[in-house]
Amino acid sequence: MTDIDPEKLRNLPGWEKSAPIPLCMGGDYRALTFCCKPGYSLTFGFKCKRDETLRELGLSSEEFIEIKEDFSKENQWDSELVCFGSLSYCCMRRDGCSKRDIALSERYPNTPIEDIMKIYFRKKKELSKRILESIKNEDGKKKIKPFLDLF
Repeated sequence: MTDIDPEKLRNLPGWEKSAPIPLCMGGDYRALTFCCKPGYSLTFGFKCKRDETLRELGLSSEEFIEIKEDFSKENQWDSELVCFGSLSYCCMRRDGCSKRDIALSERYPNTPIEDIMKIYFRKKKELSKRILESIKNEDGKKKIKPFLDLF
């Protein structure tokens, strides 16, 4: 188990008490699940730690994109409503993506929003684990090992 500042964790439906805050706000490696698609300029790019974190773990942008897009296809998360055409790239914050909740409601029709958010964050947790488990280089594996225990 790793010591994580409790201020850097959130209690989210479907993920429960140990969900990381986004990387740009000081979250841990698991927060890569909430990051945007590499290769695009971002409004808050000066705060973005995605590329730095990917380099630190030895995961290329191409590998990261492939993981997220494969996950999106497997879970029918492709959507023209959201940035980069996939819910896999959506963030944590409800107001961070104006069309995320609309896309989720289309994906899970006739489902109460509370249940949709539970599904969304459970799947984001699954995606997070998949991203970390894909780390192949030894230095990166050592860095993520304590965080795999949090799943």
